[in-house]
Amino acid sequence: NTAATSSDKLRQEFISLFTLNKSYQQTGIPNSVLKKLVGEAKYLELVPIINSLASNSRVEFSHSTTNNELVYKLINEEQATKFEGLDQQAKMVYQIIERSGNKSIWTRDIKIQSKIPQQQLNKCFKALESRKLIKPIKAVNAKSKKCYMLYDLQPSKEVTGGPWYTEMEFDHEFISILRDFVMNCVRKLNKGRGVTSKEIADKIQLAKVSKVQLSLQEVRQLMQTLAFDYMIEQNGMTQNGEALYIAAKPVTAGCDFKWWEGVLCPDFHFREIKFEDGVILSAHEPHHHTAS
Repeated sequence: NTAATSSDKLRQEFISLFTLNKSYQQTGIPNSVLKKLVGEAKYLELVPIINSLASNSRVEFSHSTTNNELVYKLINEEQATKFEGLDQQAKMVYQIIERSGNKSIWTRDIKIQSKIPQQQLNKCFKALESRKLIKPIKAVNAKSKKCYMLYDLQPSKEVTGGPWYTEMEFDHEFISILRDFVMNCVRKLNKGRGVTSKEIADKIQLAKVSKVQLSLQEVRQLMQTLAFDYMIEQNGMTQNGEALYIAAKPVTAGCDFKWWEGVLCPDFHFREIKFEDGVILSAHEPHHHTAS
């Protein structure tokens, strides 16, 4: 009984170590750190306790990516129940998928990293999916590839395409509506004298134009498309250093460019023309000049 009590106490002590540091909870405790925390004598006593926890899916083993050192990670009891009865191959597959985070991982990469034959790998996927530990997803930049990520995670914008994609397709209609709204803001807010991206972002949220919450960075991306299309342009800065945008002035053939006066004068075709690169066209020569 005394031995059992001592073992239980040491078990609790080991579990409590993971609360000492947030990184221990997230990435685990390296073997060398564990030895320092408990001492050499206790470390030897911990070996059967750790093995017992591992057999009950309360502890996961992995190796550090920097020096290949053994790392122990504690699994909470609720999640451990989901792992109960899974073989080592399925647990390995889960760990590989877990490391990919919210960016997901392609099934081919899982196969390469795990070295598990395809037939066995498919069984692992099926077992993990049935327990709602992982889920299959598709990425906008690789629609034909099947990827996996942990069941409770939300895929990153790199995977989903962010607000600009709906059901894996680029949403032209949604973006067009937003661009029209931004143009109205640029023309009407502050009497058209200039508006910041923050003011437009606030207006989008207030008017509930977007079906999803847009970040300030995403609003700036939207405005950048309008700038590329010469529909808006920057016109100074606020006192806080924020760029001000106005509707772009249309560029037409009727603009007051001084060099047109010389080109369109009545005797243009009877003049000798000297270009900046030294090429000279004499009077009556065809005036076609191509830059080298």
